[in-house]
Amino acid sequence: MGSSRRSVGVIIPSYGPLDDAARVLADLADTAPAARTAPAAPQRILVIDDAFPGGIDASVLPGRAELIRREENGGFGAAVNTGLRILDEDGIDLALVLNSDLQLPPNFLPDLLEHAEPWQPAVIGCRNETEDGHSGYAARHFPTVGHQVVEWLHPLASQRHRRILHTAVGHDMDAEAGTGMIPVDWVSGAVMLLPVAEVMAAGGLDEDFFMYTEEVDLQKRLAERGIARLLDADLTVVHAGGGSSGGEERRRGWLTSARDLYAARHLSTRRLRAGLTAASVINLGWNSARRAAGRDVRPLENFRFEMGLLRTARAFTAERTRTGRTR
Repeated sequence: MGSSRRSVGVIIPSYGPLDDAARVLADLADTAPAARTAPAAPQRILVIDDAFPGGIDASVLPGRAELIRREENGGFGAAVNTGLRILDEDGIDLALVLNSDLQLPPNFLPDLLEHAEPWQPAVIGCRNETEDGHSGYAARHFPTVGHQVVEWLHPLASQRHRRILHTAVGHDMDAEAGTGMIPVDWVSGAVMLLPVAEVMAAGGLDEDFFMYTEEVDLQKRLAERGIARLLDADLTVVHAGGGSSGGEERRRGWLTSARDLYAARHLSTRRLRAGLTAASVINLGWNSARRAAGRDVRPLENFRFEMGLLRTARAFTAERTRTGRTR
């Protein structure tokens, strides 16, 4: 099969120094033709600075990369939307969205475009793994309340390596074991090849989420419009992860709030909040028993932290409801 004739642009959201983005672009330069007219060559390469307040040294970026600076920090969805609008105005067909903390394999872009071509228009992702080789489970089922309750439960933490627990938190284990192009519910936002016109027609990414779950919401809306989502199981990137999350507690706070908002959009906040509160009560009992057995755990401190996450998430969703930003 020949290379895709569809035009493609690259979008790399960034918040901080540009060294990571420069490394991704160096990998990309090694995997795609340099000439803009060559097959598989990106027409535009956009690094979207999400209003980082510190100094930005644009000189580290390769020559064809364009630095686009946003005036205010809007999160992942806002940064990607900024790039999508530019590509849409140029009439570019596909947008390759890449996290800034990736390592790309040889021939990545030509291979991805070739594999994706028969399925277009579609959202295409690929496998990702950590630097020590652990899977990032890039293909997942659309979230349910049950997935999130199971993930919240401390008594199950030691069993997370089991296939049944991976499935119970939404990992698509059939896709994990497969090869080729595999239809899935949604793929990780670390790597997404997006059909620009279709994404823009769906309203782009929902900027209310700020951080996490915005790619799930987008793919849920695209699924309702009949747009396929696929995992390219023959391609794998290395993903350091957490580059913009600011620590585990902050990451968990953003994720809990985003999932609450997703529930308001697509599930039930009442059921989700009730399920997570019940799980926190179970965690309190479990950790109290562990503490009585001599384990170094802080049951009350953890319980208060989890209740704080849920209160913050409730306020996060309520604020977007008051401003009329929920769908």
